[in-house]
Amino acid sequence: MPFKSHVKAVDDLRGPAGRLEALLNTGREDALYSVVIAHPHPPSGGTMHTRVVYHAAKAFSSFGLPVLRFNFRGVGLSEGQYDRGYGEVDDVRSAVDWLVATYGLPVIFAGFSFGSNVGLRACCGDARVAGLVGLGLPVRAAGRDYSYEFLPGCGSVPKLFVSGDNDEFSPRGVLESVLVAAAEPKKIVWVEGADHFFSGTDQSPGSKLGVMSLAIREWVADEFGL
Repeated sequence: MPFKSHVKAVDDLRGPAGRLEALLNTGREDALYSVVIAHPHPPSGGTMHTRVVYHAAKAFSSFGLPVLRFNFRGVGLSEGQYDRGYGEVDDVRSAVDWLVATYGLPVIFAGFSFGSNVGLRACCGDARVAGLVGLGLPVRAAGRDYSYEFLPGCGSVPKLFVSGDNDEFSPRGVLESVLVAAAEPKKIVWVEGADHFFSGTDQSPGSKLGVMSLAIREWVADEFGL
């Protein structure tokens, strides 16, 4: 049966800009990995409570892994101000530091949209990070361009990329050309009839968050034997 965790507030996570508001889904005592999840674009309303982030946390937590969600600087009760993706890289690193100090386990990183770009930048090449997940990896959103020149430096850790085949911020052909630079092993999952937020389209109504969550669970089981 899936593990049922408890959610508790984290009071001692601090980044360069100050305290970062965070929630922890507790894990099994014998967990082999810990997880950190980063949320979408702060000025556009992204928080650790965003639906995609919440459902991703549930997917990882079902394996009994401790899962940390946090608000970037300037979001919710987190101190500091939005830094256009620069300081937010350090926020992700601070979250990884906290997980390693708390659990001493390899970390799996997952991020949605802005959080996936920022978090991949922070975690690529970090020997403490055992897996990388990009959900709704953006290429161009509301006038903001996202680059991925760092992808070759992510090394041979397992990678999962999940996007809707109707993602308005990341057309399939464009994203496929970007992900060529990511080393194996990598898995790319296109969710049929889903937009950037894994909502349905006019041709395929209804939430696709369950499909996204299933892709995460299958990847974790296949790559980490859980």
